Amino acid sequence: MSNLAPIHAAATPAPAISAWPDVSDLYRRFEVLVKQPMRPIRPEAMQRVMRWFDERCQGSKRLAEEAKAVIPGGVQHNLAFNHPFPLAIAQAQGAHMTDVDGNRYIDFLQAGGPTLLGSNHPAVRLKVNEVLDACGPATGLLHEYEVKLAELVCRSMPGVEMLRLLGSGTEAVMGAVRLARACTKRKWIIKIGGAYHGWSDQLVYGMRLPGTGRMEAVGIPRGATGHTQECHPNDLDALRRKLQLNRLRGGTAAVLLEPLGPESGTRPVQRDYNAQVRALCDEFGALLIFDEVVTGFRLGMGGAQAYFGVTPDLTVLGKCLTGGYPMAGAIGGRRDVMMLLVGGIGTTARRAFVGGTLSANPLSCVAGYHALLEAQRTDAAGAAGRAGDRLCKGLAGIIERRGLPYVTYNMGSIVHLQTSGVLLLDTSNVFKLLRVKDEARRRKHMMEEMGAAYTAHGLITLAGSRIYTSLADTDDVIDDALNRFDDVFKLV
Repeated sequence: MSNLAPIHAAATPAPAISAWPDVSDLYRRFEVLVKQPMRPIRPEAMQRVMRWFDERCQGSKRLAEEAKAVIPGGVQHNLAFNHPFPLAIAQAQGAHMTDVDGNRYIDFLQAGGPTLLGSNHPAVRLKVNEVLDACGPATGLLHEYEVKLAELVCRSMPGVEMLRLLGSGTEAVMGAVRLARACTKRKWIIKIGGAYHGWSDQLVYGMRLPGTGRMEAVGIPRGATGHTQECHPNDLDALRRKLQLNRLRGGTAAVLLEPLGPESGTRPVQRDYNAQVRALCDEFGALLIFDEVVTGFRLGMGGAQAYFGVTPDLTVLGKCLTGGYPMAGAIGGRRDVMMLLVGGIGTTARRAFVGGTLSANPLSCVAGYHALLEAQRTDAAGAAGRAGDRLCKGLAGIIERRGLPYVTYNMGSIVHLQTSGVLLLDTSNVFKLLRVKDEARRRKHMMEEMGAAYTAHGLITLAGSRIYTSLADTDDVIDDALNRFDDVFKLV
């Protein structure tokens, strides 16, 4: 397309992850955390936290109660499940957001990860408004920004030769699994247990905790997960055994994983794990699918595949792809595989059918293109990673000084703060799995209370255990946050 603006590569940025954590040491610390009694907020301190919500968040509380009458449970999406009730946000800008009651927070949720530039970035908003003024959010026909965005992603990510835009990460995973089966003419899908790959029927399996299979598959027929399997992260021997077994019954279509480890590295994988999974996929003729919904482009323009030097056959994108604007999802991959997604009404070519009326709309594509250009220009992933390093180092110092068993570590701008260890419980055999539900319930409640205490001290996190930093998190913002975390840990 001759009128497309050239993409100017910036100077080679520093890696968004300054150092891969010592995974073996982390698992030893995880084991210590979950084997000792929990260290929650003291009851009298928790009462003060609850009073803060009653006194300072009356507008949010009122809206939450009204929502319950017309919305199941009062929330539309999982990120809003905050204890004791969801906050109603009125403004979000950069590193901060403000609720309807005027309370201001440091925003470490960042919409669940997509706003790498910080919330509501003005440069992106300007370009979005230009397109909205010109043609509105959707036309149903081709728009130049579809091509611009696809071209930019293909130039940036090693494993993406072609790109098909969809409506969400869930849709993209569904499409990638269908595409893998169409390409290989095989049925079995092996996921790494504990990972969340959206809520499609076939992948509500082994979620949150590895080894739990269909524990959360309420309303899903057994046949829907009949060809879904899971392996514990880092267990290459188990993965090989499943690949060998599947070869005797038709073969494995794909291995699906989060390259940092399940739940954005909540259960981190060894540094060479992805390369070894790649080798196994090659040996057994299975496709390798990277779920980069979180890591692309939070780990840099090339995503986790560039960081690890491992090229998947298919890549699933979401979240950061459109910089926080809606309809963020895509499948990218090898040209020969991607050509099975050729669209068109009534085509007679053999294809894997995907659709979506609002996919690749002008609003999403202009937002994605300019958000990624701005991220590239500013090295947002590197800056956010350095903020994550500073925050993690500070948190580790506070934890050590206060003698707490908590575990903190980071992969660049994805910072983990494990206080209850609810997602770290041992599910390695059936006897341990039987005891997990009750233990998980107690530890989940502690995590919710920690999250509430963070909120009452002006900090918004993801479920009280995950923190996303952004380009907007200056040293002053991080230092302010560390003082607030220290105030919370005084209450333990």
